[in-house]
Amino acid sequence: MGSSSNGAAPNNNVDKGVDYANYFCTYAFLYHQKEMLSDRVRMDAYYNAIFQNKHHFAGKAVLDVGTGSGILALWSAQAGARKVYAVEATKMAEHARELVKTNGFEHVVEVIEGSMEDITLPEKVDVIISEWMGYFLLRESMFDSVICARDRWLNADGVMYPSHARMWVAPIRSGLVDQKKIDYDRAMDDWSHFVNETKSFYGVDMGSLTKPFTDEQRKYYLQTSLWNNLHPNQVIGKPAVIKEIDCLTSSVNDLLSLQANISSIITAENTRFCGFGGWFDVHFRGRKENPAKNEIELTTAPSEDLGTHWGQQVFLFYPSTRVSQGDNMTMNFSMNRSKENHRLLEVEFDCELRQSSGNSLPSFSKNVMSKGQWEDRYATLRMKFSHFCQLTCAVVSCPLDSYALFSTNLPLKSFWFGPGNEGTR
Repeated sequence: MGSSSNGAAPNNNVDKGVDYANYFCTYAFLYHQKEMLSDRVRMDAYYNAIFQNKHHFAGKAVLDVGTGSGILALWSAQAGARKVYAVEATKMAEHARELVKTNGFEHVVEVIEGSMEDITLPEKVDVIISEWMGYFLLRESMFDSVICARDRWLNADGVMYPSHARMWVAPIRSGLVDQKKIDYDRAMDDWSHFVNETKSFYGVDMGSLTKPFTDEQRKYYLQTSLWNNLHPNQVIGKPAVIKEIDCLTSSVNDLLSLQANISSIITAENTRFCGFGGWFDVHFRGRKENPAKNEIELTTAPSEDLGTHWGQQVFLFYPSTRVSQGDNMTMNFSMNRSKENHRLLEVEFDCELRQSSGNSLPSFSKNVMSKGQWEDRYATLRMKFSHFCQLTCAVVSCPLDSYALFSTNLPLKSFWFGPGNEGTR
């Protein structure tokens, strides 16, 4: 929605100027706000959560963390809030004030430009509302600021909007795997021509840089996850929850490192397993002592008609492998916040695929399975690959729906199934 602070409760060494340049500045542009305000799934969920649960807002004090354009603050006022404090870290606060004035609520909504960690309110509040979710829920680490606001300013019986969140992953198929390999091959061909021409025309041999360039391009093209709007039929196995968050009780430390052990049964017949898709949902339930009258869900799961600006995060690997209905997948998932930048996430999948369909599928060759165990009806494929979740480009012209970079922090051999398997499908 907007931005509220440096989001760095556990890291007091963050340079706020650098953080603003790398992250917050994008939220100061109306084009960015328009993208989010045009997301009907997002807008409908928050609108319904507020207006179908007016008892949480009527006559109450509300804090909007990262107000952005001010839309949630305005809705809270329209729902009868006595006072709304709308905190925004960027110059978007000026536009929010104008909208509040234009809509006749300047006597209710007070827009405060500043960091959530730095500002002071004159009172505690009954409701904290925020649209803090990033790609794959936790990218951007804005929830840190919401936790800070909750611990400082929420009344003992106050409610959080949203109140709960979940992260999901599922095995997927995607033609992007092949396209990224084509892009990689083209990049390497171009490098080869570049090396030859530089030597011929200028007498300088650039060949010694081929290996680091190759590593760089592999990470970018073959070991980088993408923003994508998946179609439901691209999900080939049962989705699994990897993290549940209670916004009323979760701490920053709870989110610095996530681990989950999950399993999924392949539901598609004779298809390609190309990686994992990740998404989230949030719920507006109020709290046990003061529940919502109408619980609302906002989901970013793959959908035919109801895509969101969050889309899904797609974690691909190359080459893909064949699976079929009934195959069983177990996975250890881990996600850690980067020590270098608190807004970045290191994601690792340690996966075991057990073929139980009785079909001898092409990708389960002895070459691929040289370290696996073979039985009459079963094959076991083990794979491990990692991604590094970083922010999208902060340039004004960079569209919101450009893919988010997740570059690997493992060597390529850990990402592929094994040497010599490039042609396996």
